[in-house]
Amino acid sequence: MEEARLSAYERRVLAEIEEDLSTDDGLARSMAGHRPSPHLPRSRLTARSPFGALVLGAATLALLVLAVATASPALTWAFAAAWVVTLILLLRMVVRWTRRHAGGGRPDA
Repeated sequence: MEEARLSAYERRVLAEIEEDLSTDDGLARSMAGHRPSPHLPRSRLTARSPFGALVLGAATLALLVLAVATASPALTWAFAAAWVVTLILLLRMVVRWTRRHAGGGRPDA
């Protein structure tokens, strides 16, 4: 295949576009994969935190005991929701642990 050459006008337009894009901080952050703002507060109880899983597990257990003791439908549904969130959190922790120890993928995903 022949190599396509840009005219002087096309090179100038391309240079202007590249210059405009290089000044766009939002685009640079999204292309780099960083958070939009490093100053936003982060929750301490995340899927990365075993302490968060422990607290959520304890809350789920407490809701289970209360739901069984009182037979309240609201407490039963609260337990069900907390149980689903706990399982998702634990699943993410297990996947992250296996990726880290298997050497594949991103360990912080």
